[in-house]
Amino acid sequence: MTAMRLSKAWPMAQMSLFIGVLLNGAGFVRADNPIVQSIYTADPAPVVHDGRVYLFTGHDEDGSTNYDMRDWRLFSSEDMVNWQHHGSPMDLTTFSWADASAWAGQLIARNDQFYFYVPVHRATGGMAIGVGVSDNITGPFIDTIGGPLLENGQIDPTVFIDDDGQAYMYWGNPGLWYVKLNEDMISYSGSITQVELTTDGFGTRPDNPNRPTMFEEGPWIYKRGDLYYLLYAANCCAEDIRYSTGPSATGPWTYRGVIMPFEGSSFTNHPAVIDFENTSYFFYHNGALPGGGGFTRSVAQIGALDPYTRQEAETMAWSEGVETEVCSEGGIDVSFINDGDYIKVKGVAFGEGATSFTARVASAASGGSIELRLGSKTGTLIGTCIVSGTGDWQTWTSVTCPVSGATGTHDLFFYFTGSSTEDLFNFNW
Repeated sequence: MTAMRLSKAWPMAQMSLFIGVLLNGAGFVRADNPIVQSIYTADPAPVVHDGRVYLFTGHDEDGSTNYDMRDWRLFSSEDMVNWQHHGSPMDLTTFSWADASAWAGQLIARNDQFYFYVPVHRATGGMAIGVGVSDNITGPFIDTIGGPLLENGQIDPTVFIDDDGQAYMYWGNPGLWYVKLNEDMISYSGSITQVELTTDGFGTRPDNPNRPTMFEEGPWIYKRGDLYYLLYAANCCAEDIRYSTGPSATGPWTYRGVIMPFEGSSFTNHPAVIDFENTSYFFYHNGALPGGGGFTRSVAQIGALDPYTRQEAETMAWSEGVETEVCSEGGIDVSFINDGDYIKVKGVAFGEGATSFTARVASAASGGSIELRLGSKTGTLIGTCIVSGTGDWQTWTSVTCPVSGATGTHDLFFYFTGSSTEDLFNFNW
């Protein structure tokens, strides 16, 4: 985890996740993407809580040649640009009856508690949907049921609470089901309903009599005004994102078309939509981290990041080369830093100027340096902190260096340098 502390000059921040801003109709513009570069993530499930967006994701293990997913990860942002990594709020060991497949889930809040619905593989065979419950959105989550909530061998739960307080859970691949959840959010009433997948409701899939409609998997329910939206991965394989609308949370559904065509390098996709600060945001995943160029448009930052309060090192808008890991001091640190790697923090408000920068670092090697640059990794140098070896990758010390020439609001780059061709140091805050 990484954070920064600046002193003011006067008294007084394998799959990869992407985000776009929804426009009128079925279009959107893309943000700085992917929003996570330090690990492989998939199946985004955002939720707004206390003025922040919390993004729950799946986690593809490095080097995986299949769906090797053992835990879920959590990120958050207050400006939709700089994202803090909170580590793993829940993993397969939460469910004593599960042995594999920490796949796409969704969290929802109710009655001052947080409910994280996830599909996992049962030790006895087959997929089932479990619920992790916590008093804190960042976890830890526990299995209060002690077994599956649903056991019909399906995946991809999405949960929605309507204006009248009734909660619904949809799920399924390649069929689609829903059930009404009780007030306690860990049980349900009535029977499970299978949605009739008609071509009027979900479009026509050509040349596939076994799957005549476009629906494939990954449903997501969203309401705007009086209209209900059902987004889903479609037209496998490779998948695109399509949607249907209806007058209620249970339909009937009318097919509306494509939101996003096939995204390269991944034959799967997974949609999500939230409203935050009067803007609608669309999340999805892709199979490739983009290189230079790539996306030419970006989302305007909602608010500037305050560098005069502690900001974790894993709070970033973009990074290159680095990874993240569990920190011995709690939370997450930025690790595997090599010469030429960098972290970008967007929209840092320096005000009338900063005089110093303090970082928490550790190194089992000879260390290196942190260059603070404005605008780009080769931009104006405003300070350099020297990092020496501390004897271990988790033996932490604080280093402080002077800063000059930083006023107003800028993108801040932490550019890492060192003479070693191996890892240099870890960066906590």
